[in-house]
Amino acid sequence: MIQQPERGQIWSVNFAPAIGSEIKKIRPAVVVNTKEAGRLPLCIVIPITDWKKQFEFFFWFVKIQPSKENALLKESGADCFQIKSVSKKRFLSKIGLVTNEQLDEIVVSASLCIGCDTVFS
Repeated sequence: MIQQPERGQIWSVNFAPAIGSEIKKIRPAVVVNTKEAGRLPLCIVIPITDWKKQFEFFFWFVKIQPSKENALLKESGADCFQIKSVSKKRFLSKIGLVTNEQLDEIVVSASLCIGCDTVFS
């Protein structure tokens, strides 16, 4: 049986083809949707990219340190501004898991990107 992506998991996702400044190529992404959301074979993901010092100043980036659980090899950042729904056919392999605290931080950051800051006041 093929494993299905679940909330909080990090998967290798093929984002190609991309247009313009969209996230490109195969890269890790965190699944953020709940099982109850949607009826199509899609998942909502937050792409992960290499961490850069200037990301500390952007609310839409969440820093993720490498760990045994997440299986990331270097400091990374969840780029919550690049949130997207993608076909489950784009998922290549499960990499690891973020912590519940990291997932909460990622969801809050993504919510701020779409103007839901009043929910968290």
